Amino acid sequence: MTSEKFQVYPLIDKKKNGEKLAREEIKWFIQGFTTNLIPDYQMSAMLMAMFLKGMDVAETAALTDAMLESGEQLKFPGKNVIDKHSTGGIGDKASFILAPIAAAAGVKVPMIAGRGLGHTGGTVDKIEAVKGFRTSLSLNEFSAQLLKENLVLMGQTPEIAPADRLIYALRDVTATIDSIPLITASIMSKKLAEGANGIVFDIKTGTGAFMRETRQARALGKSLIATSKRFKKKAVALITDMNQPLGNAVGHSNEIIESIETLKGNGPKDLTDLSIALAAHMIHIAGVEKSFAKAEARAWKVLRNGSALEEFRKLLRLQGGLETVLTDYSLLPQAEAKTIVTAPRSGYVKMFQNEKVGLLLIDLGGGRKMKTDVIDHAVGFYFHKKIGDQVKKGEPLLTIHHHPHQKKLAEEISKTFIKEVITLSGTKVRAAKLILEKLS
Repeated sequence: MTSEKFQVYPLIDKKKNGEKLAREEIKWFIQGFTTNLIPDYQMSAMLMAMFLKGMDVAETAALTDAMLESGEQLKFPGKNVIDKHSTGGIGDKASFILAPIAAAAGVKVPMIAGRGLGHTGGTVDKIEAVKGFRTSLSLNEFSAQLLKENLVLMGQTPEIAPADRLIYALRDVTATIDSIPLITASIMSKKLAEGANGIVFDIKTGTGAFMRETRQARALGKSLIATSKRFKKKAVALITDMNQPLGNAVGHSNEIIESIETLKGNGPKDLTDLSIALAAHMIHIAGVEKSFAKAEARAWKVLRNGSALEEFRKLLRLQGGLETVLTDYSLLPQAEAKTIVTAPRSGYVKMFQNEKVGLLLIDLGGGRKMKTDVIDHAVGFYFHKKIGDQVKKGEPLLTIHHHPHQKKLAEEISKTFIKEVITLSGTKVRAAKLILEKLS
């Protein structure tokens, strides 16, 4: 591809050699890619160059702007349109809990969610376990539902940050995910385009996160907040632990069931506490409550009195999902067989190699190895023990939900789990801290 101003090859070569790209060069490259003038393989090369050589603040801003301007931008009145974004992790289904909590408290929550990325699951993939649920909405439907009902959830559309939708799919299969500039541009182009007036970020760190170290997570948080500030949006970022699965369930149907149980007040403590904390920050920055303490109390109130569950029920009804799944989990895709992994010895759970949990789920069919792969919503895991828990020899550690024809694969996963995923200690282990830092 040639142009009066630029050519593709020299720009890739420039970035590959660690030189800074100008704002106009970045804008031209993104426009060329989204209009099919630059092919996937050259965009992949540019992404790898950006990943390896990094991008400074000005380049990150230029990339964010180019991706934002590649599509339509929604705007909503008032200051109570607040979204949340998680950088993704194993078992992270908090969106299905915190969004109904915030909506029940009077926040308008515009969720434009993504599909699975790398070893992590995607919100859109998970909600599609509910038969009939429509994630493909028009922007008019999206806007109308948000303004009338407070809560809407859809996948990315061709109109909203189309550059991100195309680049996101490439990053997933080219090992260019964990780059702070690329993550910043991806997240912020979507959140700014969907019309949110404030954003709460959940930045995961640990063995199951893209940001393995807290310092990386902190740097990403600062980048996201700086970008929010540049666009005059309120923002809060929580750095949270992803050294073990969030909650007990992993896998699409399993996670929907655990989300519903949490909305009923029966959820695991870590998932409940994190959902409340994130929802409370949304309620606070929306101006619904003047202090975080009052916002947190409001979040607990709407969870305990059933208002949040009713918001989720309404979301299902409005977008064509089968409401009866709230009382009959057999209506979700179910794996017909279970394999229980037991503790080889007594001790305390010390550690998980959490990324491997996500990769094992992909092996089982609950994730994508290629962007064209179809997700199996039925398969998954249930963790009986978490970090710090005592376990006796022979006690269940993990239940694998699989199909009968996957029995041999489940046995291999069992062995891998014991050898490579979980670490047991002979001495007592402290439970993991869930929320590590807050940035605002």
